[in-house]
Amino acid sequence: MFIHDNAHLDIGVSDIAAAIGVTPRSVQYTFRRHLGATPLQYLRRVRLDRAHRDLQAADPAVDTVTEIAGRWRFSHPGRFSRAYKQAFGTAPSATLRA
Repeated sequence: MFIHDNAHLDIGVSDIAAAIGVTPRSVQYTFRRHLGATPLQYLRRVRLDRAHRDLQAADPAVDTVTEIAGRWRFSHPGRFSRAYKQAFGTAPSATLRA
């Protein structure tokens, strides 16, 4: 799927639409209808899942939460931390240290 293959890139609804040959509005409608989320909400969740996986595998002596969050296009550490905690029930720094 385009989103999963390109989650590390700066993509948006128009990029998703172009990749599958439909209009951006069609992408938005289809996501809402079948997934109950907007395409960007879905992209955010994919990125959070990837960041979670990377934090679990990271070496806390070498890797940082900020670096891993940035890898998955989260540019604001505070917002990333809140979204991560809401999704996984713990702070990203706790996952990194575990």
